Amino acid sequence: MLNPITRGFNASICSSVLLLPLLLTGMLIFSGCTTEHPDRQAKLAGPLKEKASSNPVHKEVGEASWYGKGFQGQETANGETFDQKEMTAAHPSLPMGTKAKVTNLENGKKVDVRINDRGPFVGARVIDLSRAAAKKIDMETDGTTQVKIETKPIKKNTAVRSRHAKKSVKKPQ
Repeated sequence: MLNPITRGFNASICSSVLLLPLLLTGMLIFSGCTTEHPDRQAKLAGPLKEKASSNPVHKEVGEASWYGKGFQGQETANGETFDQKEMTAAHPSLPMGTKAKVTNLENGKKVDVRINDRGPFVGARVIDLSRAAAKKIDMETDGTTQVKIETKPIKKNTAVRSRHAKKSVKKPQ
C-alpha cells in the first residue's frame, strides 16, 4: 500500500498527463482561427470590407429647397463666397466640405453637392441646394421637392476653408 504522500504525488502526475493532451488540443483549435497568411485573410474579408466602406455615412429623406440670386456673392458659413452656379448646398449639421448625393424622389434625378453653408431655416426642410444643383434635378420651377441625401466619409486631405481665411489675390505685374 502506498503512503498518502506518494499516492498524492502519483495522482497529480496522472492528472497532468491527462490534462496535457486536452490543453494542447485546445491550443490547436484556437490557433486554427488565426492565419499567418494575411493575403489569404484579406481576400476572404476583402469584399465585405469594401462593401461596408462604400455604404453612406449619412442617409436622410425630407424636403429640399433652393437658394440663389438673393444670396449671390454673400459669405457662406465656411467663409466662401456663395455662387449660385456651383454645385453646393446648405445643411444644418453635416460637416463643412461633406460631399452629398441628393436624389429627387419625384423623378429619380441625382446631383452631387458639397456642403459649404448652414440652413435651411424654413420649416422642416432638410437641405438648401444652390440654383445650379436645383436645376440639375429639375426642382427649380417648383421650389421644393422630396429628396434623399446620402453622404460618404470626408477624405482627411480635404481642405476646408475657415470663416476667417483670407483669399489670395494675385497682383497684376
